[in-house]
Amino acid sequence: MRVDAENAPVTPGLDPVWLRDVVARALDEDLGGDPGRDLTSEATVPADAVGEAHVVARAPGVVAGLPAVAEVLDQVAARLGVGPVAVTHRAADGDRVAPGDVLAVARGPVRALLVGERTLLNLVSHASGIATHTRRWADALAGTGARVLDTRKTTPGLRALDKYAVRCGGGTNKRMGLFDVAMVKDNHVLAAGGIREAVAAVRAAFPDVEIQVEADTLEQALEAVEAGARFLLLDNMPPAVLTEVVAAVRAREPETGRVELEATGGLTLETAAAVAATGVDYLSVGALTHSSPVLDVALDLAVEH
Repeated sequence: MRVDAENAPVTPGLDPVWLRDVVARALDEDLGGDPGRDLTSEATVPADAVGEAHVVARAPGVVAGLPAVAEVLDQVAARLGVGPVAVTHRAADGDRVAPGDVLAVARGPVRALLVGERTLLNLVSHASGIATHTRRWADALAGTGARVLDTRKTTPGLRALDKYAVRCGGGTNKRMGLFDVAMVKDNHVLAAGGIREAVAAVRAAFPDVEIQVEADTLEQALEAVEAGARFLLLDNMPPAVLTEVVAAVRAREPETGRVELEATGGLTLETAAAVAATGVDYLSVGALTHSSPVLDVALDLAVEH
């Protein structure tokens, strides 16, 4: 994921069409439509003023979302009908950064730089906060063989960015939505009349779709495996119980084949290593995307007179 610092960062999985649409909506929100207006900048900044702005980290962390810088400024320049803004990246998504590190340099019309400031900072700060939080989990699990997963607890409308930021931080994406993996949880079991019934119903309706099953007890875990599930969410189990469940499931793998096991619910960085030591493959952490504080990132402007 690292690139030459003088070039734009690589963005695996971050669809440029999606990013363009998100930025357009964000600018509409800030400017009151398209093209919209920035009352303060129009009043205080000469139309021909040119300057340079540095996107700077104000806190240590892991950066993500840098493609938003150029996308925002390109769209702002087009709305204002002014010359282009040139963006040079000094860091790449996934890099660890320190306070004072310059992440990107933008040069062009000052009005464009100021109009785009808050939108680009919102996106970069948000994504970098998730990447920074995820990196703490990835570091805590280093050497254990377990990986940290995200969930669907994302910011509405920003799921692609949130999950991209998780990857930048060293985490692993789980399902992207309700459409790509069938996850049988307690309410589905209740509605279907049991774990076996729920798994059978999904298999009948969508024979080629991966099925994951949530289990709260050893009995439920074994029932899910016997029903054909090969991915289990072991929910809110303390390490002692997880160890028992993992051993029981692994003992059956010569007959069933590999079963992927995920610990979920109530996990903390302090307990991450102990949970990983039970032998699970994954720890899923909704807080990566629903509770990560933003990384403090600022835009420093220099105006040419």
